[in-house]
Amino acid sequence: MSVLTELAASLASGAVKTVDLTHTLDPDFPVMILPPEFGQCARFRVEEVSRYDERGPGWYWRNFSCGEHTGTHFDAPIHWISGRDLPNATVDAIPVSAFVGPVCVIDCAGEAAEDEDYLLEVETIEAWEAIHGEIPAGAWVLMRTDWSKRSGAEYLNMREDGAHSPGPSAQTIRFLVETRDILGFGTETVGTDAGQGAHLSPPYPAHYILHGAGKLGLQCLANLDQLPATGAILICPPLKIKHGSGSPLRVMALVEE
Repeated sequence: MSVLTELAASLASGAVKTVDLTHTLDPDFPVMILPPEFGQCARFRVEEVSRYDERGPGWYWRNFSCGEHTGTHFDAPIHWISGRDLPNATVDAIPVSAFVGPVCVIDCAGEAAEDEDYLLEVETIEAWEAIHGEIPAGAWVLMRTDWSKRSGAEYLNMREDGAHSPGPSAQTIRFLVETRDILGFGTETVGTDAGQGAHLSPPYPAHYILHGAGKLGLQCLANLDQLPATGAILICPPLKIKHGSGSPLRVMALVEE
């Protein structure tokens, strides 16, 4: 059998399962809150157009609106100032091959449970590689923290000094980009950076270093506890928005049983 025929048969038999890594997009899902002097990302909003009634007797449909970075969403390089001059930096111009690829999951759930400001360091990546092998070039790296099990105010975890949530250190992102040549980095929190990432150098290093190198980001992922450390395939095509800086999307992974 061809590779694709074998994959289709494995999906049909259940030998390969599809795992949904996406939160339901609804008006209650939290969005990142910036200081009040900055523009804010819009929450998801929906209005009914018709539902088998006088507005449309045979059909049901709705209008919705939201920010490009609402819910489980994709960050294109142009999202950050460091990537603004790169070619093919918008969601409609990124090669579609970037939306399907191998994924490595770094389990930091225990550390994040003990320290809400936990930073993933290079030493942790190297210890992970000693067990699972070197992260291959062109892979997605996802940071599992089980933060997706939170909801509402606990998810953003805002205090007077801003949000408190785990994320990668600047050294880790630089290592993954420059030494491992990853395709992108993803998290279960509202951003790819730690909640206190503004205080790192450079500020918000995941955004600055990733996008400056033309790499991609995924945020607000769910169900990373259902993925193996290696071996899964990530599928994450964003909406093809003209000149888009990002997009809500349905993220899935193919996992061999």
